[in-house]
Amino acid sequence: MKEYPTIPRAADAPDRLFEEGHLWVLEQIDGATLRFQLQEAGFLRFGDQSRVYDAPDAVPTPYRPAVRHVREQLDREALRTATDDVESVVFFGVSTHRHTVAYDWDRIPPFLGFDIWDGEEFLTPGAVQRVLGELGLRPVNALERELPARDFHPDRYTVPDSAWYDGPAAGVVVRNKRGDRATLRHPSVEAADDTVPVDGSAEELAARYATRQRLERLATELDTQDEPVTVDSLQQRAIEDIAREHHRELYRATDPVDTDTFRSEVGALTREFLTERYG
Repeated sequence: MKEYPTIPRAADAPDRLFEEGHLWVLEQIDGATLRFQLQEAGFLRFGDQSRVYDAPDAVPTPYRPAVRHVREQLDREALRTATDDVESVVFFGVSTHRHTVAYDWDRIPPFLGFDIWDGEEFLTPGAVQRVLGELGLRPVNALERELPARDFHPDRYTVPDSAWYDGPAAGVVVRNKRGDRATLRHPSVEAADDTVPVDGSAEELAARYATRQRLERLATELDTQDEPVTVDSLQQRAIEDIAREHHRELYRATDPVDTDTFRSEVGALTREFLTERYG
């Protein structure tokens, strides 16, 4: 599956990016790269920035809300109709789980798309926005469209507010139709420390995050989707939902939370909740 190229900082980008043609300025989302392609057999295959997961269970927990969202929203028949070789097309986007920015998690979709490889080249920014919308997926927010390159001054540019919470965007990605790209980060996100101390054991964190309100919301979602509300199904949804919002605390590179204990405690809270809910 096609890998996404590294996006240089504005200072390291080709000079022509800011001298020729027109630019699209896209909100940069603070999350993790998620890519996918539709297989001929009809299955979706997912990967992150460097790895590809051939089995759904192999996808890391924080990415699973985004994977589920794509599976539920993608119009596979429309994609098949649009291309003769579906496996040559690779979609790139962001799994919106917590890194530095605390987005409004009820509002921001689990997946936001930002690029499409058609088997030979990347689509233009306008085509990406259009195709994602036609296939049922949300593209990242476009802050500027077809801006003359000479009107964009990276050394004087101020990163605007985000579309997804009350605060500044993590940064912007500047693109042209030739495939040149550059990124500018917001200073507050650039300087943020990604190591967050956690005040509590795995058991305490489970009690803090697996609240009755969260479990009720997720159980209602399962009911709405006509899926069985069991201890296993609700526990898994709760763990994925918590991982999305509290990725920094649970998956730190140093001294991470004991995930087995955390999962067990969430399971116990889920069982208690369902006993009270159904009697």
